[in-house]
Order: sequence, then C-alpha cells, then structure tokens
Amino acid sequence: MSNYKYKVNGVDYDVEIEDFEGTIAKVSVNGKPFEVELAQPVKVPVRPKKVEVKASASSTTSSAEKAPAIKPKAAAGSGNKVLAPLPGTITEVKVNVGDTVKIGDTVVILEAMKMQNNIEADYEGKITSVLVTRGDTVMEGAALVTIG
Repeated sequence: MSNYKYKVNGVDYDVEIEDFEGTIAKVSVNGKPFEVELAQPVKVPVRPKKVEVKASASSTTSSAEKAPAIKPKAAAGSGNKVLAPLPGTITEVKVNVGDTVKIGDTVVILEAMKMQNNIEADYEGKITSVLVTRGDTVMEGAALVTIG
C-alpha cells in the first residue's frame, strides 16, 4: 500500500503499511509484520469506478427501462494530486469540484499534533475531485484533492 523510510535515533527503518481494518493497521517494519492499534479508524480513499451509460437506439423505450444517468466523480488520477504532507485529521475542505485555484490557495485544513495546517495548491487549475471530507483521518502522502 504505502512504503516509508524512517530514521529513529540513527537507526534506519523501512515501513510498509499493508492494510487497514477498522482501528488496526497491518504494517511491516524491516520485513517483520506488526499489527498497530490506532486511536481512531483511518478512512482509506476509495477510487471511484468509471460508470458508462449507453444510450438506447430505440426512442420507444419507456423511462422505466432506461438506465439512470450517473455522473461519476472525477477519478483520483485525472490531474495533479495535492498530497497530505503528514498524517492528521481533516478539519475543513475549502474547495469544491469545479472551483478554480491558484498556486498557494488553501484547499484543505489538516490538524496534526494539535496544530491547524493549511494545505495549499501546488498547481493552478480546476478542482477535478475532492477525495476527503471533514473528519477524515489521513496518512502522510494520501491524496486530498486533484487539480486538472
């Protein structure tokens, strides 16, 4: 899932986060598996599935037989991702899909270690997807929004 390299008191550690199940994170530290209990569950972003709706060739099809038009959310990969610089909790999402942002505009506020951190756009463009909501707990490197 995610790989990190840490140095603690001069000792190097390779940490791989494999999976989350509720408040349990399955990790591997230097190849040795561990289960870490978290204070609260981490919401792992789910990539939306692309939905295609095909138009019927017959105009006599009743409205009950037609598939509903579903507008999929923008996929996480459609643009430049703004990533969480550190783990924390989302306290405010300042943008919506379709908003135009400039470099340096605050897109999300992330609380980490009792401090509010303004997460700013690294790119200029339109917000194509918002991947988090208020109250979500995110890990370092998690995609927060996508700018296309």
